[in-house]
Amino acid sequence: MNDAVPLPPSWRVTRAISHTPVASHTTTIHVGDRRLTDLARPGMRVTIAFTDATRACPDEHLVGGLLNELEACGIAPEHITLICATGLHRPSTATERLAKLGPAIVARYRIVDHNALDPDGLVDLGIIDGIPLVVNRQCVECDLLLATGVVEPHQYAGYSGGAKTVVIGCGGEATISATHGPVMLDHAGTRLGSIEGNPFQAFVRAGGERIGLRYVVNTILDETGEPLIIAAGPPVAVHDYLVAQARTIYETPVNHPVHVACAGVEGPKAVNLYQASRAATYLALAERTPLLPGAPILLPAPIPEGAGEGAGERRFFEALARAPSPHHLLEDLRQTGFPAGAQRAYILAQTLVRHPIIVVGAQHPDVVRACHMHAAPDMATGIALADRLAREAFSLAPDAPLEFLDVPHALLTMPRLTVP
Repeated sequence: MNDAVPLPPSWRVTRAISHTPVASHTTTIHVGDRRLTDLARPGMRVTIAFTDATRACPDEHLVGGLLNELEACGIAPEHITLICATGLHRPSTATERLAKLGPAIVARYRIVDHNALDPDGLVDLGIIDGIPLVVNRQCVECDLLLATGVVEPHQYAGYSGGAKTVVIGCGGEATISATHGPVMLDHAGTRLGSIEGNPFQAFVRAGGERIGLRYVVNTILDETGEPLIIAAGPPVAVHDYLVAQARTIYETPVNHPVHVACAGVEGPKAVNLYQASRAATYLALAERTPLLPGAPILLPAPIPEGAGEGAGERRFFEALARAPSPHHLLEDLRQTGFPAGAQRAYILAQTLVRHPIIVVGAQHPDVVRACHMHAAPDMATGIALADRLAREAFSLAPDAPLEFLDVPHALLTMPRLTVP
């Protein structure tokens, strides 16, 4: 949080940060038994799925490296399609494409947006463990499918990356709805940081195999968004390798439970409430969270797009806004189910029944309040409100000590309460 804003003298501060390695590995590490030169041949039609603007992925570097290798393999630019893996988010803008890929790539290659709601642009590949696998036609009707991605903590997949950019980011609404529905999200294995026994991750891996994703380049980022480690190779091998590295970076111990927390979020995740709310839910719903039940969470986020502009974001807002309370919303969604996008409302409601959330500096405070959260115009006001709510929740005197956890990069840090 902003160090210029003084904290109450009774607040005892613990700061949770990720453990950035001393040395970065910005040259690509090849894992597994396949190189791109083993797969690419002149004349092939190639599709590269890359992340959308909600992911702080250095795609100009990652996609650019793939394009250079493909060119060296004799594949012409007119045989290559770049697909922005939007999931159910809104389409990319021209400005976002330039920021993502750089002017040289944008000028030279065909770029399309995935549309999860367009039946003519989708292919049904059957069922995996009861879940329909529907994916963008561009991913199937090509000779070689590649993808980029970021390996970072993820609420459902455990860690993102691997085949997720294709299976979910380029998935149809049926796939996104099934993987983000109450049955999947209530499964004990569907947890932040969990890979083994995680049905969401298992589906992503099996789906990538069936679709034909044979090669990915993924990265781990530092707190400034710069690549720490880049790995390329088969999706599962790359994912396993980077998850092992990520655990040493992102998971950090906290020695005592806390009464108040601040979940920092920045960059593309701070542009709307759909994305920014992830920071609070990551902190609240993680295994062995240090937050005491009832602890308020400060969430500094400007959210210039309000709740968000895509179909999923609109469903998120509508589900929350029409519910009389988070408790009612959880009961209703468990009985009736929900479309893709509304899963973020479901997860946020699980957090709100445990913790009040104070969104600080929101440009759309009416949206915040409609979603059953508090809106504070500045951090000083937010701190005062958090102090009052915490003392009421824990029956603490005005000058009694409060344990405060500051997590500056909540989406890249997983605080874990140490246990004997």
